[in-house]
Amino acid sequence: MNAAPASNAAAHAPVETVQVALEDRSYPIVIGRGVATDPARIAAHLKPGRAALVTSEVVGALYLEPVAAALAAAGVEAVPVVLPDGEQHKNWQVLNTVFDHLIEQRCDRRTPIIALGGGVIGDMAGFAAATWQRGVPFVQIPTTLLAQVDSSVGGKTAINHPQGKNMIGAFHQPMLVLADTALLDTLPDRELSAGLAEVIKYGLIRDTAFLDWLEPNLPRLLARDPAALAHAVRRSCEHKAEVVAADEREAGLRETLNLGHTFGHAIETGVGYGSWLHGEAVAAGTVLAAELSARLGWLDESDVGRVRRLFALARLPVDPPAMPIERWIDLMGHDKKVRGGRIRLVLMQGLGRAVTTGDYDPAALQATLALAAGHG
Repeated sequence: MNAAPASNAAAHAPVETVQVALEDRSYPIVIGRGVATDPARIAAHLKPGRAALVTSEVVGALYLEPVAAALAAAGVEAVPVVLPDGEQHKNWQVLNTVFDHLIEQRCDRRTPIIALGGGVIGDMAGFAAATWQRGVPFVQIPTTLLAQVDSSVGGKTAINHPQGKNMIGAFHQPMLVLADTALLDTLPDRELSAGLAEVIKYGLIRDTAFLDWLEPNLPRLLARDPAALAHAVRRSCEHKAEVVAADEREAGLRETLNLGHTFGHAIETGVGYGSWLHGEAVAAGTVLAAELSARLGWLDESDVGRVRRLFALARLPVDPPAMPIERWIDLMGHDKKVRGGRIRLVLMQGLGRAVTTGDYDPAALQATLALAAGHG
C-alpha cells in the first residue's frame, strides 16, 4: 500500500457537504480529511447503540481499529464483519456470511450497517442493509476514489452473477456518506487511477468546464495533491447528487452515468471478475463508446483522440481485451438498460452531452466491436 503524508494545509482543509435531495430520505455527503474518525461528526448522525461495521481484509487491517474507536467515542459499539477482498467475492456466498454475523450478533432493525471499503464492500453491505429484516439504516465510509466519487452515492446496491455484473440488487439509500479523503493516502496507484475513470466520466457526460480543468490537473490528482483531490471529489459528488435527485430509480437521466459501462461490464465479466478493475474497464469501455459515437457522426475524430488522451494521462487502459464479437454481444445483452432485446447504449452527441439510445446503426456497433475483437 502507498503512504502519502498529509501536509499541514491538508490537515486543516475545510470540510464540505453536498446534499442529496430526496425529500424525507435526503442525506449529506461529508467530504474532508478525518471526517470518518471524528467522534463528534459521527455522533451528529448516529444514535448510541450498536452498528455492524462491514469491511474487507485489506481495508480492515488499515482502518477498522481507528474507525471503531471513533464510533466507540461517539457511543456506538462496532460489530466487525470482515469479508475477503476483491470483485470475485461479490456474490451470494460471501453476502450470506454477512447475514450469518448479523444473526449471531443478534442485530435488529435498529442496528445500522456501515460500509467501510471500496465499491465492492459498499455494494454488498448496502444490499445486506436493503434486505436484512426488510431494510435497516445504512452508512457509507468509502475508502477508494471510485467509491467516493460514484458508487457510495445514490443507493445502488448489488452483487454479481457469473453471467453479469450487478445483476442482483436493490435501491437502498444511505443515511450518510463520509468521504474521508485522508483514507486515499494508502490507496494503491492502480486503484487511484481506476477512480479517475469515473471522475473523467462526469466531464464527458455533462460538464466540459470540469473536463477542461481535469486535463491540466490530472498530474496533480495522480500525485495526490490534497486540494486537487478535494475539488475532484466535491465536483463529482455534486453531479452525482443532482442526477440522483432528478432520477433516483434510473428511469432516464441517471442512465447517462453509465457511459462506458455497458462495454465495461462486458469486459469485467468476459475476462473474469477481478482481472480488470472496474475503473479500468470503464475507461476502455468509454473509448469504445466514443468511437461508436464518431461512427454515428456525433463526435469528431479529434474528440475521440481527446477522450483517449485523457484516460491515457490518467494511466488507464484505452484498448479493451480481445473478445469475439459474438461474446461482446452476448455479454452486453445482459445489461440492465436492454429493452425488448435491444442493447441500449450511453453515447455522446458531443463532449459534455450524453444520451442513452437504442437508435443506432447495428453495423456501426459491429464495426466498433470488430476492432475490439482484434479483427479490425
